[in-house]
Amino acid sequence: MLRKTVEERPDWQETARANGFVFHHVDGDLYWDERACWQFTLEEVENQIEDPSTELYALCLQLVDEVCESQELMERLAIPEAMRDVVATSWRDGDPSLYGRFDFAYDGSGPAKLLEFNADTPTSIYETAFFQWGWLEDMIALGRLPQEADQFNRLHEALIERFGAILEAGSLLHFSAVEDHIEDRATVAYLEDLAGQAGMETRFLDISSIGVTDDGRFVDQEGYRIGALFKLYPWEDMLRESFAAHVAGSETLFIEPAWKAILSNKAMLPLLWERNEGHPNLLPTFFEYAPEGRDLSRGPHVRKPFFSREGADISLYDGERRHRGPDEGYGEEGAIVQAFAPLARSGENHAVIGSWIVGDEAVAMSIREDASPITRDLARYLPHVILG
Repeated sequence: MLRKTVEERPDWQETARANGFVFHHVDGDLYWDERACWQFTLEEVENQIEDPSTELYALCLQLVDEVCESQELMERLAIPEAMRDVVATSWRDGDPSLYGRFDFAYDGSGPAKLLEFNADTPTSIYETAFFQWGWLEDMIALGRLPQEADQFNRLHEALIERFGAILEAGSLLHFSAVEDHIEDRATVAYLEDLAGQAGMETRFLDISSIGVTDDGRFVDQEGYRIGALFKLYPWEDMLRESFAAHVAGSETLFIEPAWKAILSNKAMLPLLWERNEGHPNLLPTFFEYAPEGRDLSRGPHVRKPFFSREGADISLYDGERRHRGPDEGYGEEGAIVQAFAPLARSGENHAVIGSWIVGDEAVAMSIREDASPITRDLARYLPHVILG
């Protein structure tokens, strides 16, 4: 595993615009960055990322099954009491999952360590599934990469297959997000296209435009019933809003399902460690209030609120200095303490490895890089390549 400086494609911004990649810069800062890439061997990808991801996902599903039978574990995860049956019922009914993304610390020198699981609303899917594959093909065509260069990346195809497994061709699938959030809207537009390729009829509406009929069914602005809804909107928020009171009786199939509220919650990490202590791909992790959490806090560690996003309100102590993500007010529900795991680093660049799960299978990898050891909203996305 190494970081390589490469020459960017001369027309990549025109290519991005032509393909609807409208957020390659964010607030004027470069987000998509192809002046460098991360190079892996096939052995590293298959044995250190792909296989552990599939194994960890199976352990996560075992945890969901246990939590759905326990009010005490629901409470430890801060699932609102009124919504616990909704979460458990979605699991018992077998409501299907589309995708998720594990984030790993991995530098090629030992087992990948799970940092967290973006199980509900992971983004960077367009750049992973589509745009970085185009980069690979163009770089081979330009002679800058050898013909045998490859990526761990069948995310595009896997998502089409998974949409087809969840719903029958011809089904109406609504998509929703916060419409004026550029990245979210573009991500949903890409997923709409994939669902269309799987034979679905799709419609988009802003999350705030979802209506409720007198008999408790969700409808769009034109009055069409929402029988199935992909929502790029987190369950931890939905479960605490007035919207939640209608979920149980709506008969809507949600993608992602309500049981993902268990896995998208960082409080699941100490539960996972407790049940699989010593697993090579897990970090010692405890609830902040537990004696083990207080002990761990005396050395290198990371403190994470249950529902933090994009590094917000996360504090990291690497043994020499403290780093803190943006202050956005997370933490009311509680926090965890996780052992410190160094990220892959090249100069001042820290890289987090994303491993994508579709259905039950690991299908792709992504790289997010930042000058800070805490990944933030303006982290850059770099492509990857498999050689050897």
